[in-house]
Amino acid sequence: MSRTTWLLLALVAAALTATMAAVAGDGGPRMGPASSIRHVSFLGYYDGHKDTYLNLDVSSKAAAAAMHVNYSAKLGASLKSSEEIYLVEGPAAVGQLAVFSSEPGEKTYTPLWHEEIVTWKGGVTPVLLVKDDQITELEKKGDIHVRDTKTVLNCPIVKVGK
Repeated sequence: MSRTTWLLLALVAAALTATMAAVAGDGGPRMGPASSIRHVSFLGYYDGHKDTYLNLDVSSKAAAAAMHVNYSAKLGASLKSSEEIYLVEGPAAVGQLAVFSSEPGEKTYTPLWHEEIVTWKGGVTPVLLVKDDQITELEKKGDIHVRDTKTVLNCPIVKVGK
């Protein structure tokens, strides 16, 4: 084996070792050993496609108990910096899911959402809501009512479904 080949292999081995160390957390802050857990995930709409998200914490004790998630009073402090998650209450179109106002990869994305409850006005036939702009439009037309609950949820989107 030539000296050049040996040096090249040594460099590749060093790079591979460094990469493996970085993945393992060597040389940096440690979070502890990695493990896996099973957690319920949900689907929600953003701009017409479905994203997968988790519901982990909420700023309301009553909502935390109802959702079987952690209660965090401090989440409420992020109300102004959170984005909207729209949840439909009452009659809804078949297949209705939560609707997000952002998703990972956008400047406004955050895993913290302030809960907005959407209800259809009497005499209006519900349609499938899949975009936050659609909700804004229907609210302006008077077809729906949107109520801010002042509740903040920690619901990171873990898979974008474009």
